[in-house]
Order: sequence, then structure tokens, then C-alpha cells
Amino acid sequence: MGTVIRGLIAGLTGTAALNAATYLDIAVRARPPSRTPEESVQRLADTVGVGLGRDSREAGNRKVGLGALLGYAMGVGTAVTFATLTRHRPVRWPKATLALAALAMAGANGPMAMLGITDPRRWSAADWAADVLPHLAYGAAAASVLAAPRRRAFQRRR
Repeated sequence: MGTVIRGLIAGLTGTAALNAATYLDIAVRARPPSRTPEESVQRLADTVGVGLGRDSREAGNRKVGLGALLGYAMGVGTAVTFATLTRHRPVRWPKATLALAALAMAGANGPMAMLGITDPRRWSAADWAADVLPHLAYGAAAASVLAAPRRRAFQRRR
């Protein structure tokens, strides 16, 4: 399987794990979901001068959808980049897990901090836990896919 395809599958798997961990945290702690993805979409739309809808309901729905898609793009992009950079020198699972989690956190939180949407320096311990744990789930799932044995699809042994 090609490096980019492995990265794509790893990114999608990791993003699904991140989302599941996030929704589990929301359910267990009865906390509200983060609004930062929607705020990011709005800030980006304002920056480039693009409207998101004819009314607030339409714009709100579009922000939810685009915010989720930004998360998938970040997850896939992170894993594809990591897979590409490490294709000739595989990284062991524990290190790959931590590296992928850290890269995904930086890729998600860095732009939001630059846009003034969040400031990690002011986060509480609960805020950090709500961010770190799902990103570790992302890293573990994505690293597991990348560490899977590399076999050619439909290859027959003779």
C-alpha cells in the first residue's frame, strides 16, 4: 500500500478515535462541545471576505459542517505528512503515538491561537485534559495503522 494511502487511512482512523474520545468526554463530564471549530470557520471566512449563508441559521449550519471538515483535514494531513516523513525510517509505536498526538495538537491549536480564538496559556487542567486525551487517542490509532504489517493488497503467496 502506498505511503499516502496508508497516511490517509491512518488519519481517518485517528480522527475517528479523536472524535470518539471527545464525545465520550462530553458525555461523561456533561460538558458542552467546543465552539472553536465554528469560530475558526467564521474567522477564516471573515479574513477572506466570504459569507457563510443568507441568514444566521444557514451560516451556523455551514460553520458546524466546515468546522468538522477542518478537523478531518487536519487529522488526515498530519498522518499523511508523518507517514511521508518516516516512510524510509519507521518510528516505533510509542514514539509515533506521541509524535502524531503532538503534531495534531500543534496543527489544530496553533492556528486557533494565532487567530485569537484560544490561548493555551490560559487553559485550566480540565481544558488541557479535554485536548490532550483525545489527541493521544488520535496518535495511538493513527500510529497503529502506520505500524500494521505492510502487505500488498490482494497479493497471493505461491
